[in-house]
Amino acid sequence: MAALASIATLAGAGATVYGQVRQAQAAKGMNRAQVQVDRQQEAARQQIVSAQQVQERQARAQALGRTIAATRARLAASGQSADAGSAGAVTAGLKADAAAAQGAEDSVYDARLRAGRASLLAPDGTLNALLRSGRTLGGIARSLLD
Repeated sequence: MAALASIATLAGAGATVYGQVRQAQAAKGMNRAQVQVDRQQEAARQQIVSAQQVQERQARAQALGRTIAATRARLAASGQSADAGSAGAVTAGLKADAAAAQGAEDSVYDARLRAGRASLLAPDGTLNALLRSGRTLGGIARSLLD
């Protein structure tokens, strides 16, 4: 009768380990699907951020062009050459300010892209299932030896 109990314990242990392995496989499949969804969402988010950056860059370039044109027109109306002397310095300063603002925007853009990335260290739970199976096997072996 003791041998029958040991066989029943082994069969139960086998069923438990099989169930845990199947559960770990199912969790691994779900985790892979979730990673794929996360990658697709990240790609879509990056496309949106890139499109926003392009739009903002174009708007800034248009605003700079209008500002420089208006400044040149005012300088020309006052009888000064728009490309020489202090007028040239004014337009160069406007361009430098626009370049600095674009650099700051590029930094914000890079930070926005980095902020949305999923960590590669995110746990997927497969190791935990394997460790639980090992604990189960250890408990079964201990009960058989007792």
